[in-house]
Amino acid sequence: MSSEDEELAKDLGLLAALTIGVGTMIGAGIFVLPGQAAAAAGPAVALSFVVGGVISLFTALSASELGTAMPKAGGSYYYVNHALGPLFGSIAGWGNWMGLAFASAFYTLGFGEYLATFLPIPTLALGFLTLSSFQIGALLAGLVFITVNYVGAKETGRLQVFIVLALVSILTLFSVLGFLQADLSTLRPFFPAETGGATAILPATGLVFVSFLGFAKITTVAEELKNPGRNLPLAVVGSVLIVTTMYAIIMVVLMGVINWRQLSPEFTKTPVLDVAEIAFGTVGLAAVGVGLLTFAGLLATASSANASILASSRINFAMGRDKLISPKLNDIHPSFATPYRSIAVTGGLILLFIVVGDVKVLAKAGSVLHLIVYGLLNLALIVMREANPDEYQPDFEVPLYPVVPILGAVTSFGLIAFMKPEEIALAFLFVAGGIIWYFTYARSKTDKQGILSDFILSRSDEMPDSAVSAATSLQPDGGQFRVMVPLANPEHETDLITLASAFARQRGGVLDAVHIITVPDQTSLEYAADHLDEQQEDYHEILDDAKRDAETFGVDVETHTIVSHRSFEEIFSAARNHKADLVVMGWGEDAHGSPGRVEGAFDDLGMDLPSDFLVLKDRGFDPERVLVPTAGGPDSELSAEVARLLKDAYDSEITLLHVADDREEGEAFLDQWATDHDLAHATLRVETGDVEEAIERAAADSSMVILGATERGLLSRLVGGSLVADVAEGVDCSVLLAERAHKRGIRERLFGN
Repeated sequence: MSSEDEELAKDLGLLAALTIGVGTMIGAGIFVLPGQAAAAAGPAVALSFVVGGVISLFTALSASELGTAMPKAGGSYYYVNHALGPLFGSIAGWGNWMGLAFASAFYTLGFGEYLATFLPIPTLALGFLTLSSFQIGALLAGLVFITVNYVGAKETGRLQVFIVLALVSILTLFSVLGFLQADLSTLRPFFPAETGGATAILPATGLVFVSFLGFAKITTVAEELKNPGRNLPLAVVGSVLIVTTMYAIIMVVLMGVINWRQLSPEFTKTPVLDVAEIAFGTVGLAAVGVGLLTFAGLLATASSANASILASSRINFAMGRDKLISPKLNDIHPSFATPYRSIAVTGGLILLFIVVGDVKVLAKAGSVLHLIVYGLLNLALIVMREANPDEYQPDFEVPLYPVVPILGAVTSFGLIAFMKPEEIALAFLFVAGGIIWYFTYARSKTDKQGILSDFILSRSDEMPDSAVSAATSLQPDGGQFRVMVPLANPEHETDLITLASAFARQRGGVLDAVHIITVPDQTSLEYAADHLDEQQEDYHEILDDAKRDAETFGVDVETHTIVSHRSFEEIFSAARNHKADLVVMGWGEDAHGSPGRVEGAFDDLGMDLPSDFLVLKDRGFDPERVLVPTAGGPDSELSAEVARLLKDAYDSEITLLHVADDREEGEAFLDQWATDHDLAHATLRVETGDVEEAIERAAADSSMVILGATERGLLSRLVGGSLVADVAEGVDCSVLLAERAHKRGIRERLFGN
């Protein structure tokens, strides 16, 4: 479909966006924390929720601007990493990940409490460890939530709207009936001395702040919104205002019906149900009221827990893409198409926290981690505004800049001071872990610099020496990115060097031009190396031309001549020996017996690629209109990376194509895939029917096609041929075969994925 059709298809409206934020936030403060909160500040805890809402509001405005400018997978982690650099990205990524794991355990424990109110769940003694009925219920629920995410089942938009509307309706009815029974005299004194008076407001805010962790999730769907410049800030800010108002009113109702002292955990584990019994009992529906609120509690805590587990996997995806964690965590399940390793690791942590955790400690440690991330998010906005890079074009701008992001950063960091020392220590343990992780692992892997570092170093003459020194010392050192180009045919040398130089220039790397001279088995390699002119008279001319072409692009270039008894196979040995990150090579005759992949047939069975590979079937290098067919998978990720590079280097028009059995499902897949791979502004095209014919139709309007290597097994390709090879022969434009280096088992090699 055309770009205009894509825009019309964006039918996620304001209500749907609101339900994302409200649905995630509405559970904790009402169904899990009211007893803890009432004990912390008495009636004044209603103000604690208001203060938490105000602090969230500042960050919500900043997140809205960043979300309309950079609608990327990873949300707040991505904003921090992009603006402040990978050191702070490591802190934000680990903090967000662990904070969501804490929150998921917290929500799941709340679910267990409500589950135990109507199911006879026993306690369980395991030697030195005793699990309460709440914990056992939470463990069972947690396993269900993790399994649901692992196999890929998820709520539809309509179900999410239903859940939120049902919750709001039940809570509104509960509030009205409760208010009619409330005795406001129980709210006096409003600042009880036994809780610390007015000084208890901010510590209680720290406790309940976990109730406000859902609004930032809305920014991850910015590209799916109609009129995001208007609807995104309305949804983010609106969800904070709605939830804050509901929290404050319901807390007043709770403490108006039952004295706040009787709501504390030492008297009851389910204060909302106790109040519901009284409120609904006045109209003869006590049992109905308790049942409704139990249902609402289960619904709210389950929705929040499930959403948090899902969000954590998106953070892992973004961190893996930026090379801050091992890409192995990003592996997609062949049957369920989910990041199963990430979900399994996160799920294991959540179950551990349920077993050994305390609700209050988990809630406040999660709050500390999110407050750190929110503070960094506000600083990220200031950096983006002041650096003002060309690509930063938000549809919505924060009012009263820079007051709002400064207040957002100060209040977010400041609230941490009102937490207990052990909760701060637990959270900062993960912050320290993120810093150590960056210097011991991520710094040597990632090559992405933040906007802040670029801004300082590009103005080093104007900046203080300390700032320049800090920016330099914290720079990532992913090693010099090496692009190897095997050269054989002078006719295609220029186009291969042009493509390879674009990659090397963007990554600040070096181009390694390699010329492989093949000699007969009867000729010793030592003799051939000493008599190269006898083997190939013009061997040095090819490398000289390559060096000259690469230098015109401002790229450092190395040249090497390799003498071998093998030609094609030697490319892989050279890539491994030269430690190439990417190999760009020409598309020779498909005589190596493994159509649709880079490797030869024997290598396909026994070897993993030493690096990423791009193979160009050269019909003229013209990146003006680039077509990227995708069905997911690691090779499609490399295709997306190449497309982004061509877009940046040549302002290419990118079209994404997905061939699906069902058009609506295909559009949903492609829209999400485009957003996850930073190609949200590409033209999206979804077709049904024969895959090869669909690609060839779309390629008729393109100047280049980027194809991911086939996932079919070797036996299938040898018998039935390869779609990739057939498409490469069937289109008129240049074709670029992209194959990502990743490990494959023998079963996958033979029979495919």
